[in-house]
Amino acid sequence: MSDLLSNFWILLAIKLVAIAALVPVSALVIGTAELKISAHMQSRIGPYFAGGRFGWAQLIADGIKFFQKEDIIPEDADRQVFRWAPALVLLSTVALFVVIPFSPTLIVRDLDLGVFYVLAISSISTIGVLMAGWSSANKYSLMGGLRAAGQLIAYELPLVLAVVGVVIQAGTMSMVGIVEAQASFEVFGTIAVPYVAVQFVGFLVFMTAALAELSRIPFDLPVAESELVMGFVTEYTGFRFLFFFLGEYASMFSMSAIAATLFLGGYHFPGLDPAIWGPVVLVAKIFFLAFLMIWFRWTFPRLREDQLQTFAWKWLIPVSLANIAVTGVFKVVF
Repeated sequence: MSDLLSNFWILLAIKLVAIAALVPVSALVIGTAELKISAHMQSRIGPYFAGGRFGWAQLIADGIKFFQKEDIIPEDADRQVFRWAPALVLLSTVALFVVIPFSPTLIVRDLDLGVFYVLAISSISTIGVLMAGWSSANKYSLMGGLRAAGQLIAYELPLVLAVVGVVIQAGTMSMVGIVEAQASFEVFGTIAVPYVAVQFVGFLVFMTAALAELSRIPFDLPVAESELVMGFVTEYTGFRFLFFFLGEYASMFSMSAIAATLFLGGYHFPGLDPAIWGPVVLVAKIFFLAFLMIWFRWTFPRLREDQLQTFAWKWLIPVSLANIAVTGVFKVVF
């Protein structure tokens, strides 16, 4: 067995299979949690036919239904671009799992520029959304795609700037290195605390920008049903629509994992062996942040387009720059 695991290609195949399984499982768990949490917040029962009272099999049933539906492509659509747009959006989500460390050794690849890789790969979904909106030959889809492009470009900046403070604090861009730096980070000589204790502003900016990157309420202007039918996914049916659906919930998992790694100590928890308990600790933190995203969706109203852009350019970006300046000063002085 050890000889097999030492083979690069066999080990790579195992890691790819693990990621291929993790993406739909994470999407199913978070999607089911959203259905039940939203039902509880609105005093409803939620799904209870598929999977019994808890309705755990509802999304599995929905997935089977989507695969049975006809794959319809509009007559005037750019067929090749239309076909590949959902795959590109899902690909950007899958690629993020490569550098998420679930323990000191349980990671597909610990890159020295792991943070840079995360920020670069997360931007690929913008191209997929633009492809979907432009290729659909639908005015609502085109408007949704343009809205998405403007929104993702605007909120990509505060997302990047919020991470810079963590990189300055840790002195490395490796995801594992950042977790290990937090494991030994002490404030006033007391117990080790995660970076959220000193980078709380950066954490708030990151989570806000992450919600906008995911196009979730209150930042769901690209798919505003009351205005644009379903935005850039209006013309998609069957399994291609399912790809967008999986991409959204898998992205919630991956963005929560990145936030937990950068700000909440990742797989580290005081008193627990990260080699054994690391995956459990990280998953617990991920689902806590995913719960916050779900809670925000069913609590706050949708912003207007001008409010959305104003919030990014006039508030989040200046606050992020101020956070970097303060972090740099404290890093040099102390």
